[in-house]
Amino acid sequence: MHESLIKYINSYSNTQLSEGEVELIKSTFVPKRFRKRQYLLQEGEVCKHFAFIVKGAMRQYSVDDKGAEHIVRLSIENWWAGDRESFVMLTPSVYNIDAWEDTQALLITKAGLLTLDPIRAISEWIRKLDEKHSIANQRRLNASISLSAEERYNDLAKTYPEFLKRFPQHIIASYLGITAETLSRIRKQAIKK
Repeated sequence: MHESLIKYINSYSNTQLSEGEVELIKSTFVPKRFRKRQYLLQEGEVCKHFAFIVKGAMRQYSVDDKGAEHIVRLSIENWWAGDRESFVMLTPSVYNIDAWEDTQALLITKAGLLTLDPIRAISEWIRKLDEKHSIANQRRLNASISLSAEERYNDLAKTYPEFLKRFPQHIIASYLGITAETLSRIRKQAIKK
């Protein structure tokens, strides 16, 4: 299970991992299987682990006073799941994170991440990952405040087509900040074109 993580780290770094570093990574990341709908994190808990998804899919969401779910993040293979604010600040999370499919993941704690910090390839990987994450968040924020519902859907379909295959319409709609009915209408109009 660790092979995909090692390959992932090496793809982000100009410095390849040594055998000793690979062994340290393998001993630091703990494999865990999640059944569909099993939680990685529940609202009110402190996020103690970040999960590298080897196989499967997860969603991160909040629930409002009316019981409506608001999806803030979708994660699939070679993506990460976790509440960064809670993980770093050790504060209770406002999010739930659960497996949308049966999921195989590699978990790491904050202490575990700190033990890997001296590894140059890890530092390069974290820096590049932070850059990509910041850019993606900026793009998503801009889309949510400046694009129409149809434009947001088309952008998602172009940027993350796998999401449309892996998650049902009501989850995609919530992720886009629209109703399932609006998404259905957008999809019907796209088919007509």
